[in-house]
Amino acid sequence: MQQFTITPKTKVKILSKRGSYDKETVYRILDEAKICHVGFIYEGYPVVIPTIFGRKEDVIFLHGAVGSRMLKTLEQGVDVSINVTHLDGLVLARSAFHHSMNYRSVVIFGKAELVTDDEEKLTALKAVSDQVLTGRWEEVRQPSQKELKITKLLKIKLEEVSAKIRTGKPIDEPEDYELDVWAGELPLRVIPQKPISDPEAHKELPVSESVNNLFA
Repeated sequence: MQQFTITPKTKVKILSKRGSYDKETVYRILDEAKICHVGFIYEGYPVVIPTIFGRKEDVIFLHGAVGSRMLKTLEQGVDVSINVTHLDGLVLARSAFHHSMNYRSVVIFGKAELVTDDEEKLTALKAVSDQVLTGRWEEVRQPSQKELKITKLLKIKLEEVSAKIRTGKPIDEPEDYELDVWAGELPLRVIPQKPISDPEAHKELPVSESVNNLFA
């Protein structure tokens, strides 16, 4: 089992048994996510920006307009922290104190590097596209040179990374199990709904295979 090296930044200190440094576990959590939150210091104050991303092997890609405040700051090599969280359920205990949530999360620390090569840009953009919807990249028009020129891409090496996971039932005080209060788990998940075709389409077309695969 390959693991990330534990550092003072990534070591899970509170409820450390929920921590994981296993690369396969981290990659699985990242690959299921559609959005991440990027934290950094901008002009002396902290900022957290939600954005889409892509992963290829041990690299995370971020993209946006060339004038993006976030990307212009990160390309300077400042410290950055990235978080991904899946909320899997509510954990409802017999006491207010022991209520919790079941979740899977990943925290990444590092520095960003500007992607300048057009071929690597396309690789990065495909990774972002695959993150949004696997197979969509092959169905659509590829980026033009003009679009590549106005798009900025950054990459962050996955080196200082940890996951934290909670699963299972509520944990109450022994005496509280006698209370007449229902307790248990309320699972939650994101479920795709029926696709809605673009009303501006010039002709009626069948729903793309990449979309249909969500329902397979």
